[in-house]
Amino acid sequence: MSREYRMCTRCIMDTTDPDIDFDHQGVCNHCHKYDRMVSEYVIEGEAGLAYLQKLAQKIKTDGKGKRYDCMIGVSGGVDSTYVAYKTRELGLRPLAVHLDNGWDSELAVKNIEQTLKILDIDLYTYVLDWGEFRDLQVSFLKASTPDSEIPTDHAIAAILGKMAEKVGVRYIILGTNVRTESHLPQAWSQGHHDWKYIRSVQAMFGNAKLKNFPFQPFFTYLRRSLFQKRVEILNYLDYDKEAAMKVLQDELRWQYYGGKHFESIYTRFYQGYLLPVKFGFDKRRVHLSSLICSGQISRDNALEEISKPTYPPTMQEEDREYVVKKLKLSDEEFQAILDSPPKSYWDYPSNGRLLRQPIISNLYQAGRNFYRTLMGAKAE
Repeated sequence: MSREYRMCTRCIMDTTDPDIDFDHQGVCNHCHKYDRMVSEYVIEGEAGLAYLQKLAQKIKTDGKGKRYDCMIGVSGGVDSTYVAYKTRELGLRPLAVHLDNGWDSELAVKNIEQTLKILDIDLYTYVLDWGEFRDLQVSFLKASTPDSEIPTDHAIAAILGKMAEKVGVRYIILGTNVRTESHLPQAWSQGHHDWKYIRSVQAMFGNAKLKNFPFQPFFTYLRRSLFQKRVEILNYLDYDKEAAMKVLQDELRWQYYGGKHFESIYTRFYQGYLLPVKFGFDKRRVHLSSLICSGQISRDNALEEISKPTYPPTMQEEDREYVVKKLKLSDEEFQAILDSPPKSYWDYPSNGRLLRQPIISNLYQAGRNFYRTLMGAKAE
């Protein structure tokens, strides 16, 4: 039974999220989650700067005598580039890690190289085995879930964790933040840390063995979560995306690439074409809704923006031709992928299924709460 269309009265999230709920004023659950996360994770103004300075000093102390005192991931995008800029401003000595999955745009590569040269930050680049990764991406397309970016996200986390262990660094500084990234529905993407899910999709639809693909088994993920601290420093700054972009353009000659995560050709095509066409999801709603709640854009302006094409139709056609050819698919095979019935993470074997069991779920949540309490106490 189809659900009556409805949009949040505060942001622009709507019933394209099948799990969305609204309160009596028409405000959605994502906005309420945003408010909770701001209260729990964001420290504003002078208090945020003071906390960040204190945290930076602890990172320096813990990293004394080592070549690096923290790790950062870099993609060439706004958030990760601004994190690189701020770590140096704080006097930290990061090692930058980049995952080359074969889809970087020329502009993203230029942004990374230029930024790190100006900031004098060392770069480690991990290049995925293209034959394996191409096969894995096709497997996820054939699985018909809206999760085709999961393998890349998983590999990034695995490489950051592994490199942190290798160089003896405890702190991994991330560009994720509440103000611009808090409205993502689980139904649109999940399983980022779930190696069992990735492995099961590949076993069902793939041909290649993942001999070289970087991964984190469940217990490795848990161990690293306990001994490595992931720090979202943008939550301690009054982070404004437009203002950050201007700083990067003025001081690092950084160039904008046209949309959130569009520094990757595949991500641009996947989010701007495949998700809307096949699943009816427009990820701009997520980003714009977070910006509405953080006061960085008005709801009227967000509605105007969402009414426009995700990106120029001529570029969409060029990207489609390029992606299909690079993945070694025929037009007929790709059309069959578009036409296949949508499925979800829950249709495949995963650790998430195990965590749905009440006893396991309670133990896992208790462990997460203990870890958060422990890390919070250590940051004091």
